[in-house]
Amino acid sequence: MDTSTEIKILYNTGIIAAFSTLAFIGTLLIRIPIPVTGGYFNLGDTFVMAAALLYGPVVGGLVGLIGPAAADAVGFPQFILATAVVKAVEGALVGMIGWKGGGSTWRQIVALGVGVAVLVSGYYLFEAVIYPAIAQTIPFFGVTDAKAALAEIPPNLLQGGLSAVVAYGIYRVLHRRI
Repeated sequence: MDTSTEIKILYNTGIIAAFSTLAFIGTLLIRIPIPVTGGYFNLGDTFVMAAALLYGPVVGGLVGLIGPAAADAVGFPQFILATAVVKAVEGALVGMIGWKGGGSTWRQIVALGVGVAVLVSGYYLFEAVIYPAIAQTIPFFGVTDAKAALAEIPPNLLQGGLSAVVAYGIYRVLHRRI
């Protein structure tokens, strides 16, 4: 491996670590409970989406996988699986669609909209279908059902929408400096 490749790997590792830490903090510090499911509203998605727009699908996916799931380990371990999968897919798709969009505002807005849709539909799928199915064998995952998952859609839409707006603001401020 040449020095240039090593530097790029270290740079990307640092970016992933920094944004994962921001996503962890954004998920951990602002926790507004959603009593019907035992989940919570947070703004960790802001940093998943911002990282994806700024650095692409690999960085966005890894930030989504690491930061928010690590925050769930502090008090909400039953949601680690759902969070890791949903946020990794969210970050990867936002990065695939919005990164290097040639400065296309529409492309970035579409990417953020897809991120919100993944957040909402992903948690609904986990809470309404996957967790109840797993709970048949592993009671630890018996934390929600279809009715509760349906009730969580509005707060998840709000969480995703606010996060997308703030992420876009972060992107607009930083994209020319990167």
